[in-house]
Amino acid sequence: MPRPAKKISQTQLAHELGISQALVSLVLNGRRSGINADTYDRIWDHAVKRGYHPKGMHLAASPAAQPRQVGVILRAPLRLNTPAMYFGHVQHGLHTALGAREYHTVFIGAEDQLDIAKLHRQFPAGHQYQGIVLIGEVQRPFLDKLRRLGLRLVAVSARYPGLCHSVLGNEPQALESLVQHLHGLGHRRFAWLGGNVGLGRHEARLQALESALAGVGLKLDPRYTVKLKEGDRAEGVEAVAALLPHAKRRDFPTAFIAYNTLMASGAVRALEREGWQVPAEVSVASADLSPVATEGTPRITAAGSNPEKLGEAAARLVIDGGSGDDAGFTDLMLPAQLFVGDTTGPAQ
Repeated sequence: MPRPAKKISQTQLAHELGISQALVSLVLNGRRSGINADTYDRIWDHAVKRGYHPKGMHLAASPAAQPRQVGVILRAPLRLNTPAMYFGHVQHGLHTALGAREYHTVFIGAEDQLDIAKLHRQFPAGHQYQGIVLIGEVQRPFLDKLRRLGLRLVAVSARYPGLCHSVLGNEPQALESLVQHLHGLGHRRFAWLGGNVGLGRHEARLQALESALAGVGLKLDPRYTVKLKEGDRAEGVEAVAALLPHAKRRDFPTAFIAYNTLMASGAVRALEREGWQVPAEVSVASADLSPVATEGTPRITAAGSNPEKLGEAAARLVIDGGSGDDAGFTDLMLPAQLFVGDTTGPAQ
């Protein structure tokens, strides 16, 4: 008769992991406070794989056997039901990548729907959240509340140096490719249709546009620079309405660059309603890239980073990134690409 397998002890687990038996004991008894999240998971994973079965403990109820979760929070005032939302594609990439690693995505809410009491109820002692992904730029006081939870934080399309991880699109590369494309078509007079003024993304894109224009010896005219609070199709219409009274000027722009694809789409519709031909008389381009540009009608010339790739990168960071100040934080910038659609053509 073969001998029964010898039960493994906490001392053996500690030796195999290269850590103290006291730490192993704390973790296997459910202690989380003051223990590195990666170390906590590593101890439980190893204990389960090695068949650790202490009397009176049920490994089926252990943290390692529970669903692993990542929370998602939207910046205010975004909501999940916002039509054609760019960040919806980010969430899709995030959800797909997390699912491939056997993590569950949990929507926590939007920034303006969450106070500290709700956050503590969402993250009680013993919760199974690996971290939180922030979709868009949140206010610093709200970020500070989240940091006090001790979870790994990853911001998408926003950067908080020294405070959390971030995933960003390469705005300078995107705007440079748009300017080079339009300049190559003979355009020398540009307008900026800006939205979401006050957010870092708007300022990054506007500065990138100004730098790209300077690179070809041009300058953005303040008279043709529109800055609006929101950044949807309605703001694209509003921006065109603000510019058209100047249409008879000899220096009126031949190329409009919009803050995002939704504004570009609204601008195209507004110009066509006013009798303008796009792109025969004026070209319109977008400073971000999403399926709204590539799959809509007309297809909008756009440049930016793939939003689903941003979500996938955020998934990798929230699972594998450093866990706190001692490990440092990663600012990951994804390359931009240019999509030439139906809304840009030679300057007239």
